[in-house]
Formats: sequence, structure tokens, C-alpha cells
Amino acid sequence: MSAGSGLSGVREERVEAAATVASGGEPGVAGAARRGSAAAGGAAGSRRPPQDAPHAPARGWSARLLGRFHVTGVFWYRFHAFGATLPGWMIRCIIPLFVGLFFLTLRRIRRAIAVNLEAVLGPCGWWRRQLRIWRTFDDFAWSLTERYERLLTDRPFDVTVERLELWRRSAASGRGVVLVTGHIGNWEMASTLPEAKRERRIHVVREEEMDPQAQAFIEQHLRRRTGDGYTTHFAAEMDPRLGLRLREALERGEVVALQGDRPRRGGRTVPAALFGRPYDMPAGPLALARQTGVPLLPAFVFRTGRRRYLVRFGDLVAVECGEDREAELGEAARRVAAEVEAAVRFRPHQWFVFRELWK
Repeated sequence: MSAGSGLSGVREERVEAAATVASGGEPGVAGAARRGSAAAGGAAGSRRPPQDAPHAPARGWSARLLGRFHVTGVFWYRFHAFGATLPGWMIRCIIPLFVGLFFLTLRRIRRAIAVNLEAVLGPCGWWRRQLRIWRTFDDFAWSLTERYERLLTDRPFDVTVERLELWRRSAASGRGVVLVTGHIGNWEMASTLPEAKRERRIHVVREEEMDPQAQAFIEQHLRRRTGDGYTTHFAAEMDPRLGLRLREALERGEVVALQGDRPRRGGRTVPAALFGRPYDMPAGPLALARQTGVPLLPAFVFRTGRRRYLVRFGDLVAVECGEDREAELGEAARRVAAEVEAAVRFRPHQWFVFRELWK
């Protein structure tokens, strides 16, 4: 093999890794990225509603019947945003009412919470199971309310950090880092940290909301609130250019923050284990770190009280780039899964995955 063809192979592998991040690893997307900007531009220009993620709440006839009034519809986004601006005493009175409403009506989500938490906390009787479900609904309601309070009000938040030296060490190295988190607690609160704002630009990757109107609503408020140190990217379906932008940001020594515990529908995955059960981790964050030579830094944000949060960093995970790609990604996936498992055990009722993971 000539030197020129070898370099071409490396470039193609990097483009494929970048496309894997942007698309969730859907077959054919990496090839589309290599076919040129015209094809990519066409895909990006025709945004379509994202498919349900594998671990997102299932939507069926009720979503078609209720439309914007479905639990994933824009009505509840707007209603919750309005409620978050009310006086504190009113919020404390209203939240239990809506927790009770959703507890009684969202049967499939109740079952999913119960089944998933059984893997964490073990089997239990009927009454304790209902308590686990209620606590998860309650934690989610408060986390979501305080998300909107942060976006729409100037109310103060108290955020403390454990193992901050890991963040500072990665910043001092001058290299990029993939900040990987999960659907645990309120990860958006990490942006309130002064240390996060002043060090270097952070690229936050979010999944699009299921409802297009809800997506537009969220984009509007994020644009209004996000500071100069942040760039928010929405992982639109079939947009391989996003992965290329993230790779370039890492090569400039910037930070890419994304959720690494939930694969997209049809996305490439790496086998791992969670709570002793088989669990597929998304390949995108691992492949991105491997091809850019930067470490993964697990980070989780837990709610500890009224507008009080704890940020906890995990151990840095280096993804080797040798001859055995599958083994190297598998080892990194195992270590990230172990960090996710430890975070869930720390605050099991802040594990916001509302579809059954094991059936």
C-alpha cells in the first residue's frame, strides 16, 4: 500500500467516525458523508421529525390522538415553562398535583421505571414499587421545573463539584475532551459553573425533541440563555456534517459534551453490561474520542435539594487506537458503562429512562 492510499484510509476512517456521531451510526450515512457536500446539504436542508429513540417514551395511538397535548407535545413544554416563573410557594403546591396526574395516567412509563429500577435496587413488593415510581416522577418534575427556572429566570442556583481537579487537569493539557454524561439528574446545570464558562468553548450536543414545535420552543429559549462560551448542536437525523464539526472542535482543543448512555434508533452500538445485564452503549462518542486521540471525561449532575446540584466527575477514559478497533471500543464502553452504573446507584430515582431496557 502506498503512503498516499494509507493517508486516504485514515481520512476516510475519521470521516466515518464523525458521521457515526452525527447520525447515530445509521448504515450508509458514513458513505453519504464521503460523497460530497451537495448530498450532505440536501440532507440537512430537509429536516424531518426525529424517530423515537430506543429508550425514549413510546408513542402510539395516544400521541396521534392528543397531538400537542400528548406528554411529548409542545403544550406541556409551554405550560411547564410558564409554571417555572411562578412564585416558589405556588410551584411547591402545584408540582405534587401534576406528579399525581402523570403517575395515574402514564401506565407504560410507570412500568418502565419499575422494571429498570429493579435491576438497580432489586425486587420488591407492590407498595415499595409504587414509592420508587413516585419518587422518580417527583425528581423528574423538579429537575424539569428547575431547568426552566434556569432558562427563564434569574433565580440563584447552588452548584458544588466533586473531583474538579479532573476538569482542570484536562483543561490545562490544551487537548480537547469528550465530556460524556447520561440521562441522570439534570446535566444542563453543569453550564452554571464558572469554571466551565471561562476555560474554553464547549459544544453541547442535544437530541432533538420528539415534537417539532417543542423543538422550536427549546431552541428559542436556549439561544436566549446560552452564553458566549457555549455552542448548542442538535443531532438532526442524517446530518453527517455535525460529526465533522465536532471532530474539528476537538482538534482545536475544545470540549464536546454529549450523552453517551443511549443509542439512537438504528445506531451503531458497542456491547457492554449494566447492573450485570447486557446493555448496548452508543458507539459515536467512543469512536469520536478514538479518532481524535482525546479522552472521555464522565460527568453527572445530581439534584440534591431546591435549586441545589452536585456535579461529579468520573475517571478519565482513554480510548486506544491500535489494531483491534472492536476490542478498544469495547474496553472504553465497559469503563463508561461502569461510570453510568455508579451514577445511577448514587441517585437511582434520578435515572430518567422511560422505556423498559430489559424485557
